[in-house]
Amino acid sequence: MINMTDATATAAPATMRLQLALNVKNLDEAIAFYSKLFDTEPARVRPGYANFAVANPPLKLVLFEGEEEGTINHLGVETSSSEEVVAAEQRLMAAGLETTGIDDTVCCYATKTETWLSGPDSTRWEYYVRTGDSEEMQNTVIEGDSTQACCAPAAVAAAPAASATACC
Repeated sequence: MINMTDATATAAPATMRLQLALNVKNLDEAIAFYSKLFDTEPARVRPGYANFAVANPPLKLVLFEGEEEGTINHLGVETSSSEEVVAAEQRLMAAGLETTGIDDTVCCYATKTETWLSGPDSTRWEYYVRTGDSEEMQNTVIEGDSTQACCAPAAVAAAPAASATACC
């Protein structure tokens, strides 16, 4: 049996990892299941929210508690630097894909630099780097002018402040 959480000492650190954000009905049950599945505990748990930093396979798993269970909330690519987000934004725009533009935001209990786009089936994708911690779930754009839609279910997201847009 392969232990999916053991990283080899000689492996180069991943600069990017896939993000999978899921809607779940019962956060405690989902945390118990995914902790066993990936043999790792959540990196962060907040009301209606949890995330896992899975080492192997490189995955950022995010759980949003709400009424809509068993669906994909959004997908993303977590990078290790703002420069990688900028490079992704430039590449996406050069390829003719429409993005939200790059914003520095506070949302999903973190500060981030991010850009969003939608696939042909309306699946939302986020390219981002986490730059710090926050105690705020609802999105606030610090720098930029995006109005992207919130990834948090309405039951989890706090009431928007006057200067806030949607989150994550």
